[in-house]
Amino acid sequence: MRMRTSVAVVTGALALSALAVPAAQADGGYGDTAITKVTVNGGKNVVVGTSLVKKFTVTLTAKDDSGIEGAEISLNGPGFGFMNSKASCSGSTCTASFTVDPKTDLMYSNDYAGTWYVEAWVDAKDGDYVWKEKAGSFKFQRASRQTVNASPEPVKKGGTLTVTGWLSRANWDDFKYHGYTVQPVKLQFRKKGSSTYSTVKTVTTNSKGDLKTTVKASVDGYWRYSFAGTSTTPAATAAGDYVDVR
Repeated sequence: MRMRTSVAVVTGALALSALAVPAAQADGGYGDTAITKVTVNGGKNVVVGTSLVKKFTVTLTAKDDSGIEGAEISLNGPGFGFMNSKASCSGSTCTASFTVDPKTDLMYSNDYAGTWYVEAWVDAKDGDYVWKEKAGSFKFQRASRQTVNASPEPVKKGGTLTVTGWLSRANWDDFKYHGYTVQPVKLQFRKKGSSTYSTVKTVTTNSKGDLKTTVKASVDGYWRYSFAGTSTTPAATAAGDYVDVR
């Protein structure tokens, strides 16, 4: 694995940092330095597709009676995923920038999707410091897509509508989207003139990620599939497909 950071290139599945960051250990420190808050990607999951470069930041807030001197931040995930960056500090807030290029950094790395942890080392101006192995956590996910098609269009009132769709997610082995299998997806309907969708039923994707079910048509409106997401894959909702009932 090769994860590029703002200050170093990390190479290998079990990568070693080019920075002077101590090896993983139990939490520790000296003096009154404390980490009070950690925010990854503005509080949102980090979602990576098959081609676009993903840039995000980790913001850390710390305190010490002498002030904060500097910080170094590492991100560690499943499958030996690893990223490292030296943070830029202003007052009590330190920010580190990270960049992930799927075609450079994630080849054959689907196992990296899941829960990642923020490790942080913070130095105070008076020589105090704190080290936290799990100062924060976030989800590192494979991008997802959801489609829908309701037919026939138009349909007679009381007639049968067949609603199909495909749930897929990024595959970092070949940088294509593959069907996400055996996943529960909600079929939802919004009546014409309304702004609210309601769930009609839950449909499970097949071995190819396909969805298919039938419903009775009663009024004009929009049909969509909505996937709630998993720890490795974000939620995905199709744009509503309008059906005219006559």
